[in-house]
Amino acid sequence: MLTVTDPTTGKVVEEIESLDAAGTAAVIGTAADAFDGWRRRSFTERADVLLAVAQRMRDEIDTLAPLMTEEMGKPKKEAIGEVNKAAWAAEHYAEHAEEYLAPLELGSDATHSYVQHLPLGAILGILPWNAPFWLAFRFCAPALMAGNTCVLKHDPHVPKCAQAIAGLFDESVGAPPGIMQALLVETPGVEAAIRDPRIRAVSFTGSERAGSIVASVAASEIKPAVLELGGSDPCIVLADADLDAAIGPITTSRIINAGQSCIAAKRIIVEAPVYDDFVERFQASLSELVVGDPRDELTDVGPLARDDLRQALHQQVQATVDAGATLRMGGEIPDGDGFFYPVTLLTDVTNDMTVCAEETFGPVAVVVKAESAEEALAIANDTPYGLAASVWTTSDRGEAMARDIEAGQVVVNGIVKTDPRLPSGGIKRSGYGRELGPHGIHEFVNAQQVWVGPVAT
Repeated sequence: MLTVTDPTTGKVVEEIESLDAAGTAAVIGTAADAFDGWRRRSFTERADVLLAVAQRMRDEIDTLAPLMTEEMGKPKKEAIGEVNKAAWAAEHYAEHAEEYLAPLELGSDATHSYVQHLPLGAILGILPWNAPFWLAFRFCAPALMAGNTCVLKHDPHVPKCAQAIAGLFDESVGAPPGIMQALLVETPGVEAAIRDPRIRAVSFTGSERAGSIVASVAASEIKPAVLELGGSDPCIVLADADLDAAIGPITTSRIINAGQSCIAAKRIIVEAPVYDDFVERFQASLSELVVGDPRDELTDVGPLARDDLRQALHQQVQATVDAGATLRMGGEIPDGDGFFYPVTLLTDVTNDMTVCAEETFGPVAVVVKAESAEEALAIANDTPYGLAASVWTTSDRGEAMARDIEAGQVVVNGIVKTDPRLPSGGIKRSGYGRELGPHGIHEFVNAQQVWVGPVAT
């Protein structure tokens, strides 16, 4: 049973029957059967479908966005933004897929030799709850435009979002049946889906622990996989940073989606000469945030998605305070309904404390002092993760520093974000492979070499 719990109230609002083994096989079969017809469609024909789906999302935004608010607590203004961003991903790949997948001419002893990029088949997307629409379209837009079909296995706590996404394709003019299927199963049913021979590849976004399991199962079936896992992303603030420009974006980067983002600024590493000034300004900025009902347009920070996540976050905060960190604000579970956690600021943190050694998923900001830029870089890289990073300094210095930061994505003087035009993904224990941009669409294609004779003379 898939249970929908409103994190604002803590009450169960709906239960949806999960699929059994036969139902899982049927869903995968539908996507696999749709593949042959879909792969034969031209890029223009596929683009027409993606554009129709994008338009439908924009037209139905007032119906779609509240699903996220109800199922995982995303504030209304962020939910609306997410639906629009998902539509943008569909539009981007509709426009650029043919260019990204153009045949690559390579010289050889053939009369003509080249590489063409062909679809693989039905692709399984295993996705988390924290950005139900964006992560779904980050996965499906490039996969579909490449000619694959998609099986969407969303987190069990957001089944209505999954159904709505599949419904967009079912209801859009020109979309053939079966190219996007929602697989409503509980977590134990995922392994059978990965092992089904009709699934040709897997895309996974989620925790490091779950990612290692998915990768192991996929590898045992010799299937390609892309993993976007957790992060403990550093945000480096050097002494020459423009603090007036930095405070607002860093606040947003840490607190967006109630801090429940893999690419949020998890460890804010500040060079000593500006440390005290930064902390004072940062605390003032955090104090202005409104925590409350995510259905209220004035709310900046809604509840966490589940109570177990809140309890785990609180334990991380307590362990860090016990180890000597200073709790400047927040840090207490409030009374009342729902899974709220206050905006929390910890300073005097060292990189071996719990909130730095582990990924934190919630509105907890952590500030670490570094005596120099060199030490800030060393602290930033002292983590098993390598998803994304940001640095605030002069543009030239930040760009030069990016080469030494161990992360798949580095932003200089801005917010780390995902963008359909640019590839994203991690290194180390943050995963492998890339999503988005031209790199993302190349993950799930057969780069087929074609050699045409006779031998060139």
